Amino acid sequence: MKRTTIIDLLNESVAKFGNNPFLWEKTRDRFEPTSYAETKQAAHELAAGLISLGVEKGDKVALLSEGRNAWIIGELAILHTGAVNVPLSIKLEESNDLIFRLMHSDTKYILVSGGQLKKIRSIVEALPLLKRVIVLDEQEHYQTQEISLKEVASLGSAYLKEHPRAIEERVEAIAPDDLANISYTSGTTADPKGIMLTHRNYTANVEQALTLMSIPTTYRTLIILPLDHCFAHVAGFYSFMASGASVGTVQVGKTALETLKNIPVNIKELKPNLLLSVPALAKNFRKNIESNIHAQGPMVEKLFRVAMRLAYSYNKEGYNKGRGLQILKKPLLALFDAVLFRKVREAFGGQLDFFIGGGALLDIDLQRFFYAIGIPMMQGYGLSEATPIISSNSLGKHKLGSSGHLVKYMDLKICDSDGRELPNYEKGEIVIRGENVMAGYYKNEKSTAETIKDGWLHTGDMGYTDDDGFLYVVGRFKSLLISSDGEKYSPEGIEESLADNSSYIEQVILYNNQNAYTSALLVPNKEALKAYIRKAGLDWISPEAKAEALKKLQAEVNEYRKGGKFEGVFPERWLPAAIAVIGEAFTEQNGLVNSTMKIMRGKVEKHYEDRIAKLYEAGAKDIVNEENLQALA
Repeated sequence: MKRTTIIDLLNESVAKFGNNPFLWEKTRDRFEPTSYAETKQAAHELAAGLISLGVEKGDKVALLSEGRNAWIIGELAILHTGAVNVPLSIKLEESNDLIFRLMHSDTKYILVSGGQLKKIRSIVEALPLLKRVIVLDEQEHYQTQEISLKEVASLGSAYLKEHPRAIEERVEAIAPDDLANISYTSGTTADPKGIMLTHRNYTANVEQALTLMSIPTTYRTLIILPLDHCFAHVAGFYSFMASGASVGTVQVGKTALETLKNIPVNIKELKPNLLLSVPALAKNFRKNIESNIHAQGPMVEKLFRVAMRLAYSYNKEGYNKGRGLQILKKPLLALFDAVLFRKVREAFGGQLDFFIGGGALLDIDLQRFFYAIGIPMMQGYGLSEATPIISSNSLGKHKLGSSGHLVKYMDLKICDSDGRELPNYEKGEIVIRGENVMAGYYKNEKSTAETIKDGWLHTGDMGYTDDDGFLYVVGRFKSLLISSDGEKYSPEGIEESLADNSSYIEQVILYNNQNAYTSALLVPNKEALKAYIRKAGLDWISPEAKAEALKKLQAEVNEYRKGGKFEGVFPERWLPAAIAVIGEAFTEQNGLVNSTMKIMRGKVEKHYEDRIAKLYEAGAKDIVNEENLQALA
């Protein structure tokens, strides 16, 4: 295939779809469109402005902002200069994570929103390479080195009059293997790694993604995920750009909470046909749907439960729905759809065909839920080092519970710990090869060599393939727990099941590093436990109440042992024999959860290494102990 750049992708789309709306943004009372041709012109003007400020080919330009037109146009402008965008999460704290990325990437210029500007101002003195700070929102006062985006665009307009071929000359020098982004991982136990993604990585992954599904030119999406992640890049604006479709961003509020509250409102207004999601968002959507149903009274709630059970039995795993006698349920399901599910879909604008789920594993119960209400959440799989899409389910080809069918123009194999390729249905490490594989980690040859071997990217994820070509991702290959007899097993399924099947358990991390038994760090749902204690007629403040709450947590875990309702789901030897109750949730704020809402196992283990050590001391298997009682205070 032709090896193209992101600039080529934009030019081809403008030639084909110039007058089509590409970007949708709401700054006042409604969403307004920006066409493909207008997007290109704005990117050219801003690029020329950046050149006039001194941006050279290969320079690193950071972008720190909430999602908006200026984010996408800003990236396109950076790329037109031949520079490299360093996209940054707005959740980063300036004192540590942010300053590390800016210094490590050798950033010379920063595009920053007004809402994030104070972070940059607080660390600007510690960035000796920094030349200019371009502020996306107008400010009353600008500090040294700061300039408004509007002024940079005006400088660009004037510069193009004097140098009409300035952009053309820069673009001619850009090759497919030139860097487009340095996208930082969230880090686990070590510093974050800068993933180097080239122009061709992106255009190749767009081509690969579009072998799984086609996007009509009439399609709209509202990007509710952070734009700094390559999932939003490829599955969001670049795949939509290649298809002539359009992309909206969430209206930016005065605070992060206000922006969050704009999401359901904007979904109704823009009426998207496709949404990108992650498990944390999916769970939130489900919770809101069920709360709304509950608010309509016991009759509607009961009817909804009956309808869901019927839909689950009819749909099965999607690819096998309605088979045999199940077809007899179709007329009744159509009735339920008309009176119930259609109204639920109205909350999503009424035109949503499906979700694409990524970021982490989406449990099958969530997949069945959204499939039942008529807006399937199609699980995909990928990672930033693969730009990121490797596989996905689609409306035309899906199996609930799987991570989908592989993209074309990419090789995948499942390998054991010695690198030997395994047959279908045998679990091992997922290893891929293709033009979507990153160029490496920035200034980190050692990690690059450990991850890419002979052109093959070792994902660190464990999975298997079936005879129909579907991929199943079952956990982390590198985070396998090891028992004292050398048996290796994946903890993720157990952890997710414990949290999903108990209203008293919020989060769990299992631990076993060649120990006599598995232990657990468990974050309880204190409010649910308090309600349980009140029902038992005890006062939460009393030691007796806390002891009873701990025994309830132990009972929830014991449901997976002999005689419990989940008996046999997992081998008993893998279940935690000793439990440390943790009083504080694992969150982004305390650095134990990354931006895609994955718990960072290595950091959790490091943070709680003293508690873990005590789980292997005499008497640790009794959940009612002083430290656990204190955790419930």
